[in-house]
Amino acid sequence: MSNYRELTEDAVLQIMAGYGNDPQQLIAVLLDIQAASGRNYVDRQWAELVARVLGVPLSKIFDVLTFYAMFSVTPRGEYLIEICQSAPCHFGDGQACDADAVVGWFEAAAGIKVGQTSTDGKITLARTSCVGACEIGPVAKIGDDVFGSLTKEKVKELIKRCREGNLSHTQNEVSPCQK
Repeated sequence: MSNYRELTEDAVLQIMAGYGNDPQQLIAVLLDIQAASGRNYVDRQWAELVARVLGVPLSKIFDVLTFYAMFSVTPRGEYLIEICQSAPCHFGDGQACDADAVVGWFEAAAGIKVGQTSTDGKITLARTSCVGACEIGPVAKIGDDVFGSLTKEKVKELIKRCREGNLSHTQNEVSPCQK
């Protein structure tokens, strides 16, 4: 069962009120709206409402939404899986691991390509820059959690848990990358 829910105008107004309707809090407001959407994006109608209530030009709101990689203006999966592409992430325990191989593990397990969302609306795959966890690379960020020491088997398990809506973070052991 998906956690997708229809976001309401009242909910968006409450989010903005929680920040005192302060235009200086635009990024925080947009992040909370995106999280509340259940699909990891900010719909145009909510961007327009934010513009009116906070007194910020709609063009500035879309500047923010399209400039920062953490935002999307199109629906994404309930679980946004961001796969680290930084070189240090792919050199753990003295063994190199091809970043494209790690992406391939995710694509095969999820049945979609990077940039796509699964038909069930559960998973979107994306590439990202460093997430600051090179010591347990290769890593992927899912929501606010970082999962490291990835192997093909761990990736399959992560995808399975996302599909089941049962993703919880457990301590990862550092292990060499296995192709």
